[in-house]
Amino acid sequence: MSVVPTTPAAQPNQQTPGVFKTFRALRHRDFRLLWIGLAVSAVGTWMQIVAQSLLVLKITHGSAFALGTVSLAQALAFFLFALVGGSFADRLDKRRLLLFTQTGSATLATLLGVLTLFGVIQLWMILVLAFLNGTLLSFDQPARGALVPVLVPQESLGNAISLQAMTFNGAATLGPALAGFGVATLGYAGNFFLNGASFLGVLIALYVMRVPKGPTHQLSAFQAIRDALGTVRRDAVLPWVLSGYAAMLFLGPSSALILPVYAVKILHIGPERLGLLFSAAGVGTILGALFLASLDSNPRRGPIFLAGIFIWVVALTGFAITARFWIAMVALLVFGVGQTLAGTTTITLLQTRAPQQMRGRLMSLNTLLIMGIRPLGDFPAGALIAGIGAPGTVLLSASLVGIYGLGLAMRPAVRST
Repeated sequence: MSVVPTTPAAQPNQQTPGVFKTFRALRHRDFRLLWIGLAVSAVGTWMQIVAQSLLVLKITHGSAFALGTVSLAQALAFFLFALVGGSFADRLDKRRLLLFTQTGSATLATLLGVLTLFGVIQLWMILVLAFLNGTLLSFDQPARGALVPVLVPQESLGNAISLQAMTFNGAATLGPALAGFGVATLGYAGNFFLNGASFLGVLIALYVMRVPKGPTHQLSAFQAIRDALGTVRRDAVLPWVLSGYAAMLFLGPSSALILPVYAVKILHIGPERLGLLFSAAGVGTILGALFLASLDSNPRRGPIFLAGIFIWVVALTGFAITARFWIAMVALLVFGVGQTLAGTTTITLLQTRAPQQMRGRLMSLNTLLIMGIRPLGDFPAGALIAGIGAPGTVLLSASLVGIYGLGLAMRPAVRST
């Protein structure tokens, strides 16, 4: 089945300058509903990420290794189910699948709040909940990514993906700041309850959306996954772009791991200023997403991807060698710009270089990278922080990614895309 075509009257004016061009995908009603709902939910998610990291450090007496084990538990779920989730996203009704996964995530957040409120929370409980949430997200993220091309026309797809990136990453500006004050005023449980309530935004949006049907497949999960991997392997660009993005995510310790450790052991700051560190990276992601959204519908993606990698490397190096709060904030802002340029370009290439009926499966590769490879990298990074310290670990990460980025820059296919 083909996607229901968008009427000419609903098409955004591609010649409209300024802010209207940057936000042109929001002129499509159903994408606008999804975007607003996910924006509300993403703020709550970031509040939980920060609060949960601080809670783990509290109950384990500052153990970075314990933070790594939480990341590993979630990563295990993605390694087990992400590709299967992509196959389901291409086979089932994406809207109904998202209603199920979003409801499940809200339930888990509420349960974490209850356990924390009654003072019975333990590390093993957080590990179990992280695994269950990772299982739900293994189905949620591919369905969410594959839904976007159904809601907007092809010429607005790159803009829509950039706006989505701004939603998820930009929530890192407001969510962590609210989390810092929330922990100080409402406690950890209050943050978890607020996250549970934030899912109402996307659930309401999904209920009122009118989603046209897109193409599906009737293959077995194994065959569907094999076809998608074969499509990526035969592409001249995707294997290199995916490997470069994977290097960034695996070798670079995540903000949820490194920032709480840096705040406590290097910068000597409290929860409120830790929230500002997360927010600085979030501002950078907004700037990067706004830049991408303002581009024409078909820019050269390869140079943008390479620029993102090298901006990321320079910013992470600056963060590693400073012990001053304001310099760390500037470095994290630039870091956020680079991360968005590389990450959003990867998603756009996955969406535009493959058949529509495979987009859920290809987006599951992106889910596996972000939700699986990154947490998996946090496990050895946590152990390395315990051995050589946080600054040494971050500097080593930046150096390794920089070397790999130079190798990618020598590939003509990547440079010319």
